[in-house]
Order: sequence, then C-alpha cells, then structure tokens
Amino acid sequence: MKVYEIQNSFGLDSLNIAERPDASPSYGQVLIKIRAVSLNYRDLMVVKGLYNPNIPLPLIPFSDGAGEVVAVGEGVTRVKVGDRVAGIFFQNWIAGKLTAAKTNSALGGARDGMLAEYVVLHEDGLVHVPAHLTDAEASALPCAAVTAWNALFHSGNLKAGETVLGQGTGGVSIFALQFAKIAGARVIATSSSDEKLEKVKQLGASETINYKQSPQWGKTVRELTGGEGVDLVVEVGGSGTLNESLRAVRIGGQISLIGVLSGGSGEISTVSMLMKSVCVQGIYVGSREMFEAMNQAITLHQIKPIVDRVFPFSEAREALKYMESGSHFGKICIQF
Repeated sequence: MKVYEIQNSFGLDSLNIAERPDASPSYGQVLIKIRAVSLNYRDLMVVKGLYNPNIPLPLIPFSDGAGEVVAVGEGVTRVKVGDRVAGIFFQNWIAGKLTAAKTNSALGGARDGMLAEYVVLHEDGLVHVPAHLTDAEASALPCAAVTAWNALFHSGNLKAGETVLGQGTGGVSIFALQFAKIAGARVIATSSSDEKLEKVKQLGASETINYKQSPQWGKTVRELTGGEGVDLVVEVGGSGTLNESLRAVRIGGQISLIGVLSGGSGEISTVSMLMKSVCVQGIYVGSREMFEAMNQAITLHQIKPIVDRVFPFSEAREALKYMESGSHFGKICIQF
C-alpha cells in the first residue's frame, strides 16, 4: 500500500510516497480504507521537525483522517465492514482526564498517522462520522473540531447569551464560531484580511476586527462589550497574542489556550491574570467521549465543516505549503 513518510530527516522535501506491506487487523483492530485526510498546523510542524525533533523516523504524518471499514479483527463489536469512521486524535483517550500515558497515543506524532491508503486502528480509537458529511468534511473533525468543542463546552462551560472572541480563520476558529452560534452565543472575530472577515460575518459573527488596522484589538473588544470584555477567548495565537487576549477577556473569564501560531514563549502579563481572576486553560484536543457528543450536535444542526481547498493524494507537499502560506479559510484536505 502507498503511504507518505517523513523519511531520513525532517523538512517538506523529506515527505515522500513510499510502499509498505498491506495492513491487516489483529484482535480488536479495524482496517480502514482512508478516503480523505485534513491538515492541522501541528502536521506542518511535525513534518518540519519543529513539533518534536526527537520523533523516530520514518513516520507516517497527519492525525486526521476518515474512511471506510473494510475488515475487522476478531472481537470487534463497535464497528462493522462498510461503516464510515474517523480516528480519534489520542487513541487511548476515551474519557476522563488527559494523562501522560494518553498523550503518548497521538496519531501522526507518537505513532504513525493517517496519510496512508490503509490504516489499522483499535476499535476503541474510532468514531462513526455524521452521515451528511462528505469524506473530506468528516476528515476535518478529529483535531480542530474536537479542540473547539472542548474549548467552548467541556472546559469553557459556554452558555447562551455569552460572548466568545475567536482569532483568525483557521480550522479551530471557524469551528468555534459555528459551535458558539448553535449555543446561542455572540461571536467577535479577528483577522488581518477584510475579505476573510466578511466571510465570518456571513457565518454568523456579530462583530469583526482587523488586527492589522487595530493592533490593540483587546481594547477594541472591550469597547464592543461595553467595557466588560468577553466571557471566553479561543486563543490560537500563543505568546504573541495572549496579552491582548488578557485585555479582551472579562474579570473572571476564561482564555482557552490552544495554539502557538505567533510563538510559544514571550513576556506575559501575569498581573492581568491575577487582577482579573482569569482562568487560562490549556486545551489539548479532547477525548472520544467529547468527539461523540460533538458529532451528535453536528448531526442535529446539520453543521458542515468549512473546507477551503481539497488536494489530490499526490500533492501532500503542496497542501502543506498552502497551509504555510496562511491564505486558507477553514480546513485544507487531501482526497484519496
């Protein structure tokens, strides 16, 4: 079977198609024919060696994929041949709290990922995908969507009538907008592109801010909320945006810290956290239990993930370069 491997060293030029022996499931395992995968910023960092330079190579990258069950091993009861499924990000995080042992089961990092024609996973590491979604749309769910769901509802306890601040127009931020709207929340969105801000308005954002035109956007957010600040910030920027998020959040509010797009270290105003009694909560994707709850909401409200562009299997490098450009709106996918 054909797979993509990061081979002898890190870097986009080291990501190549390779042949591996055909896979077959053992006890409790499931063989999935992958139909589509989606990209996350983490995948770009893994391929470039910026996520964890000590990952053993060769490695099949990418955490997110969806496909069809084509064979099951003895003892499998959760799925059957013909089911459409997606893998969960942490294969061992079924429910409960995240632990060190569970983090060692991440696809496309701690173990081989989904950028392959066929993948074998344990039945416990799978969920059924909503029937109304295409393969590409379903592949967008495991990391970005579950992260947004966790940030808003599991960790964020978002309620109707509250206000959420989203940053940018990548996968997590767009899912957060879609989920917040079905919960009856108000959404303020930021971007450096007026064109993208117009798109998020069409998706339901109440107000938008161009952060290039308003570099002190935390102050602008407070003005938009009558001086109070937002209840919850979906923080995907990292150290470069966290201080503005601290200005934007209300006293006693929450910042769900997800990404490091603007850097992983920097000078942070700990005084603001103290004086405003802010909860800064790290969000590291989520469990299968969260994924399944999210899928129920997606099905009920017939939510469709926003897919910006779909590349063919032969153009995985080009898909990563497109992500690196930052010009996408929503998710980037690869169709098999």
